[in-house]
Amino acid sequence: MIVFEYRADKFGQKRPLVDLHLKTRSGEWTTIHPFIDSGADVSLIPLSIGHLVGLSSIGKKVRRIGGISGGIPVIYTTIWTKIGKTELQAEVAWAQIENVPTLLGRRDFFDKFHITFKQNEGKIIFSIAAN
Repeated sequence: MIVFEYRADKFGQKRPLVDLHLKTRSGEWTTIHPFIDSGADVSLIPLSIGHLVGLSSIGKKVRRIGGISGGIPVIYTTIWTKIGKTELQAEVAWAQIENVPTLLGRRDFFDKFHITFKQNEGKIIFSIAAN
């Protein structure tokens, strides 16, 4: 079981954020702090994070996804991620622009983990889901 505390954003509002580790092109892990978004089908990373982990847009199909932010050009791809000590390959939407929220969506993560929001305690609990 992994417990994350809600964290204050730049406006002081407490938000459900997670420590998500991404494997970089050099094989090292870097940490980002996406919002946990149960309404997002897939996780979303901005352009610079994709470059950091070694993604390339050459020859890739760009699609537009909608949502609360409107249409965003993205490339769907798979990257290595880690929450706590659990590593998994996850499909992400790599935005081809920088100004997007970093989101942890349902695909792959909500299958691998049971995620419990304890709003009144300001906590999110990740536990490994049984297969």
